[in-house]
Amino acid sequence: MNKKARRFPAHIDMKNGRVEMTHGSGGRAMAQLIEELFIKHFDNELLRQGNDQALFVMDAGRMVMATDGHVISPLFFPGGDIGSLSVHGTVNDVVMSGAKPRYLSASFILEEGCPLADLERIVISMAKAATEAGILIVTGDTKVVEKGKGDGVFITTTGIGMVPEGINISGDRAEPGDLILVNGTMGDHGIAIMSSREGLEFETEIRSDSAALHSLVSEMVAAVPEIHCLRDPTRGGLATTLNELAQQSGVGMQIREEVIPVNPDVLAVCELLGLDPLYVANEGKLICICRADDADTLLTVMKKHPLGREAAVIGEVVKDEHCFVQMETAFGGSRMVDWLAGEQLPRIC
Repeated sequence: MNKKARRFPAHIDMKNGRVEMTHGSGGRAMAQLIEELFIKHFDNELLRQGNDQALFVMDAGRMVMATDGHVISPLFFPGGDIGSLSVHGTVNDVVMSGAKPRYLSASFILEEGCPLADLERIVISMAKAATEAGILIVTGDTKVVEKGKGDGVFITTTGIGMVPEGINISGDRAEPGDLILVNGTMGDHGIAIMSSREGLEFETEIRSDSAALHSLVSEMVAAVPEIHCLRDPTRGGLATTLNELAQQSGVGMQIREEVIPVNPDVLAVCELLGLDPLYVANEGKLICICRADDADTLLTVMKKHPLGREAAVIGEVVKDEHCFVQMETAFGGSRMVDWLAGEQLPRIC
């Protein structure tokens, strides 16, 4: 991205124009798109360096990096769009280590014919999400593929953050006796996407929970620096993520169905379509595993935050050499909560 102002014969028609192959050619059209769209909305001192890389100074300490590709369909959905989602998804991956997010890169693959008005709407949404998360978009890339070879817009983001001294949050630290907490209802994002994609209409609109969890995690870590594990249950939902953590830590998990928060509308749709909300994706939720003595403190902090008002303790970590996740059902029975088999809802992030 180039910091130098350029004078072009005419401004890009963002209202009526469409992405053309020349916008990815590396020539004048691409330079104009970068200047009048990306730099305009992502503008910051590091981006204006105008190099093929961003040069910045990091604080001394441990650094984390996460990357995520976003191919969601549709591009716009109740509660968000691919732009805000591409920021939220990577920010959340960074902060699950307890880190403070600092910098983000963004790579766009655009399909020839994509309306520039849609692209600008996506970029504005990304800029807003980045500002709210306190992270700078400092470098990027743009490619264009022929019509029919893409699906409007694909976005890959990579984030960098710094982990405070003394914080050691990792998926391999769950111990028997730990308690398992979540910050809210399960399955909202996946059901919102599926409903929008398939044109399903219900009495009330189901909205995605897409959100950046940086401030919630910051408050949780400040209150309890000894948190053992944090993980955002995205693809595969709560069930698959708990299985990942159980395998990583070499323990079992015992959860209770009746205390797992699920939006009644989401539950109704899942029952109608034969889906299990425990396997449906989330984009603004986290799983926290901590010592039992710390659970009440964390629950209080979470419930005071806008993104944790429906937080709950849903189970505990147990000894189990098989690393099974099991659930006590609402009827008092017990069942295995296995890994997701196959693809339940494709293109949800």
